[in-house]
Parts: sequence; structure tokens; C-alpha cells
Amino acid sequence: MKKITYYLTTVLTITQLFMTCAPQETEDKTDISQVPHTFCMSEQLKKNTRIDSVQYLPIQESLTLTGKVEYNENDFVAFKSLLDGRVEQVNFELGDYVQAGKVLAVIRSHDVQEQYQQKRYNESQLVLLRKQLETKSGLLSDGMASAPEILETEHAIESTQIELDKINQTLALYRADGATGNFHLIAPKNGYIVQKKISVGQTIMPDSDPLFSISNLRQVWVMVNIYANNLRYIKEGDPVKVRTLAYPDELHAGKVDKIYHVFDDDEHVLKARVVLENKQLNLIPGLGADIIIYKDQSENAYAIPNNAMVFSNNKQYVIRYQSDCDFSIQEVTPVASNDEFTFVKTDFSTNHKIVSSNALLIFDELNK
Repeated sequence: MKKITYYLTTVLTITQLFMTCAPQETEDKTDISQVPHTFCMSEQLKKNTRIDSVQYLPIQESLTLTGKVEYNENDFVAFKSLLDGRVEQVNFELGDYVQAGKVLAVIRSHDVQEQYQQKRYNESQLVLLRKQLETKSGLLSDGMASAPEILETEHAIESTQIELDKINQTLALYRADGATGNFHLIAPKNGYIVQKKISVGQTIMPDSDPLFSISNLRQVWVMVNIYANNLRYIKEGDPVKVRTLAYPDELHAGKVDKIYHVFDDDEHVLKARVVLENKQLNLIPGLGADIIIYKDQSENAYAIPNNAMVFSNNKQYVIRYQSDCDFSIQEVTPVASNDEFTFVKTDFSTNHKIVSSNALLIFDELNK
């Protein structure tokens, strides 16, 4: 009997021990923004982490419209030849940067010989007409020539000179060579070859499509599609930001330069134009683009960069920064947002600093 009692006592003791050590399954309602944290940022993490001051700005909600990057039509040259001929040589490729005056192609043409023949004929005519004018002017005082005859000769000289000047300008424009019968297509300005429709062996004529087009691409147009229900939000001079599909992380600042107050029959939209500088040449004509327009409101709020926001358990937080070993988690209440900022009604000041890159990484470290 004593032995049985001993076994029961032992079992009860072990059971009570495990019950005492077992974790309690209770609901954790702790506010993580109130929990003290210890975390120091390493030198490597510090190099890749951005710290920003909180800004107090007017609330701006954004409207995103679609559009497309296009050439600046005021800086776009489409080149046609005024002479017939056959292409002997092409010295450029699509996308090449060329300088004004560079020979882009060599053309063999019968027009060159005809132009030189016409030039010699007009030069001979001028010599003859000037002699006739000199003779008739001498006969006028003797009554053997009339004033209308002299006036007619002067008009003939003027017309012949105009024709000769046109021929000389054409020959100079194309750097024509009378000995070979070749003329040259010359780059009319500095810029990039953005269109090319010429190749060796091709026959060209004045009524052909443009042989090439040049634009410097340093400034481009973004054509914005505006639907009727968005028209009230947009006016000339409004600041915008443009993001292309090829470089979604790059925002280009500009403004609405012009609104075309005519609906496009094909797309059923109104068009607006944004002029952008293109120093890095990332704004390639033909690229689709998003155009972000901000709707101003009179109310102000603290503006948090979107990259600084951390979403966890249906709440939103930011990481406040005091020093490399002093971080805290701050819950925030968003009231509006756009593509750049989330506006919050929270007890901040402009002296406060927050982590705006690697925020989620640091948030996880603080919650370990």
C-alpha cells in the first residue's frame, strides 16, 4: 500500500512540474509601439539606410493619367532630297549622333550634270544681257533705243540672276560635284538620327518619304490623355511628375505646358503637353508614361515618404530615429496619400527624423 502511495505521489509531482513550466496561451494585446527596443545599426546597414526629417506640408492627393513620350516637334527635322538619284553610300545608322555639316550619304544623279549645264547657260546669259543693257543705255541718249527696251533687259537680268542663285544654293547645299555627278546629303543640325529610310542602291525622288529625321532629344514632349471627368482637375501651369514604364523608379518633374482644347476623334480624349528636359536620354519617344497630377488642399499634415511606411497587423508604423542605437516604433494614422507621400495625423514635429529606407528590415529587428 505504501508503494502504491509513493508512485501516486511521484506522478502528481511530475505532472505539477510540467503544468508549472508549460507556456500560458493568453492573447497578446501588447502595443508594439510602447515596447522598449535595443538595436544598433551596423556600419554596412548605415551606408544603405536613409534618414529623413518629417515634413509638414499641404495635403496633396494625386491623379494619375496615361500618356506617351514624343519628339519635340519644334526641334524635329525630317529631311527630303530636292534632287533625283541613286544612293551610292550611307554613312550613318539609326540612333547615331551627328553634327551639322556631316556627310550622311552620297548620291549619284543626272540632275547634278543638268544643274551644272543650267548654271553655265545662265552665266552666259547674264554676260550677254549685261552687254545688251550697256549698248541700249548708250543708244538711249541718241534716241535709237527706248526706255521700255532698257527696262525689259533689266528685268531679264534680274530673273536670270535669281535662277542662277537658286542653282548655286542647291549645288552648295548638296556639295554637288560636277566631275563625278555626285551630290551629298548633309546633316542640317546637331542631333540623333531618330528615323532612317535610306539604304545603298535605293532610288530617291523629291516626292519620296523623308530619308531621315533628326532630333537632339535633349527636350521631349509627353502627351497626356485627359478624359472629360478629369478635365476640371487640370490647368496650364500645373506641376506634374512623369514616370515611364521603362524606368518606373524615376520621376521627372515638369508642368502642363499646353492643353489642346479639341477632343481626339480616335482616342476620345483631350490632349495636354508636358515639356521635359531629357539630359540622361531615358525619356525615349514612344515610351508609355504615367503622369501624376497633384490636387492641392488647404489642410496641412505631416508627410511621410511612402518607403518609410510599415504595415503590420492592420496598423501602419514608422521607425523614429534618435541615434544609431536609439530607434522607436511609432504608430501613425494616414489621412491621405499620393505616389510620393502618406499624410498622417500624428504627434510629430519637423525636428523628428524617420527611417525612409530599410524601414521594414529595422522594424523586424526591433521586434525580435
